[in-house]
This record gives sequence, structure tokens and C-alpha cells, in this order.
Amino acid sequence: MGFPVSLRLDDRVGTGGVPEAAVDGVFAWLREVDARFSPFRPDSEVCRLDRGEVPRVSAGLREVLDLCEEYRIATGGAFDARLPGRGLDPCAVVKGWSVQRAAESLRAAGARRFCLNAGGDVVAAGGPWRVGVRHPERRDRLCTVLEVTDGAVATSARYERGDHIVDGRTGRPATGLLAVTVVAPTLTEADTAATAAFAMGAEGAGWAAAREGCEVFAVDARRRVLRTPGLPVAGAAPGPGPGPGPGLGYGSGPAAGKEPAGAPV
Repeated sequence: MGFPVSLRLDDRVGTGGVPEAAVDGVFAWLREVDARFSPFRPDSEVCRLDRGEVPRVSAGLREVLDLCEEYRIATGGAFDARLPGRGLDPCAVVKGWSVQRAAESLRAAGARRFCLNAGGDVVAAGGPWRVGVRHPERRDRLCTVLEVTDGAVATSARYERGDHIVDGRTGRPATGLLAVTVVAPTLTEADTAATAAFAMGAEGAGWAAAREGCEVFAVDARRRVLRTPGLPVAGAAPGPGPGPGPGLGYGSGPAAGKEPAGAPV
């Protein structure tokens, strides 16, 4: 998949605890997903479907494609797995979807406290767990630290892969946001919503904030911090935040560099 995956499991493993096979199964499943759904492997189901060589789509890929279409419609085309001039690329859904499924397999095997980290996007259970949100322009700084008990955190940004997220409405790289982090009950939602919001540009933070169960922390191209009042900031009680956007507040408490939200990071 092109990113490191790590698992911290605090439950007992082996006799009387979580079976070792369940832990091995997490990584086996992610390798299987990479082989089946990668747009970079000519023999993957995704690539074969794109070439018209798959008469019947598997249930897993159908679920992923349905999610891609759901988000395409919800964003007015900004999020699109079929960009002009490119092959089918459902990666923006596949990552969160597959890691969430891996987490669910751990829970089914009896795991109660774990943190599954896939390239910086996290599914946490049995917390509280602290998750740092990296500064979009300074590698050595955090914008904020979140506290998550049971849920997921995902970030879309330009700092690792440059202008890799394209606004499907224009065909050009999305530039309205420097970074957007979404906290949601599942990584399927958090990761896809973060990517979709980034693709929408400046309006994306408000769009993500309006989605049920989602909390948002974003830095826009003007370097303003935008966040929802319910964002689970470690050591801080959430409060109301006035400002534009559905539920999205400016000046809602501590933000990057201990400056008020809405100030430059």
C-alpha cells in the first residue's frame, strides 16, 4: 500500500488471550487488499476491472466502489475515483475501509485495547489514546494532540506527497487547505471524509464538519486554524465556537502554537 502499518496491542496474546493468528491475520488481510485493489498492480482486480476483464466484481470491491460513488455525489464531484486521463483509483476509500476491517477482526478475536496505525491514520480502541496532529509546514511541531477512546483519526495533507489530491470538478490539484484531520467512529469514514474534504478545498472543512459523527481540525491556505467545538483535544474541555460553516468554529480555544483558532499557525 506504500505506507508503514503498526499495531500496538495491550491485551494478552496467546493462551487465554487474543490468538496469535488474529494478529497475523491483520497483516495478511492488508497484503491481500493490496494485491486485489491496488491500481499499481496490473494483475489486481481493480486494474483488470478498469481494462474490462472482470465479468463480475467481488463483494469487497463492489462495497468500495459504492462508497466511492457515495462520496462523489456528496462532494459534487470533487472526490472522484475515476478522474479524466487516469485509471480507476479507489485508494482513497480502500485504505480506511481495509484498516477498519482489520480492526474489527481484532475486536472479534477478543482484543479490547489496541492502536492500529496505518501511515499516520489511526484506529484506536480501549483508550484513552493520544494522537498527535502534525503541523502542515513544520515537521518538528504538532498542531494539537487529540484524545481518542474508541474511534479513528485520519489526516489529508500536502506535506508527505505534495499536490497528490485532485479536485475532480476541475482536474487540478486541490489547494484550498494545507491539512485536514477528521475524527470519526470508523476509519472508513474518517479517512475518506478527510480526503474528500481536502479535494473540496476551502469549503471542505465545513462539509466534513456537517457529517454526522465527524469532528474536524483543519488549516486552510491562509493558515487559519478551523475546528469543530467537539474536537477531542487532550486535556481541554470542548466549548462553543462561533464562526461560519456548519458547526465549525473560529476562535474556539487552544490551537496550533497555543494561539487562538483562526490565527496563523
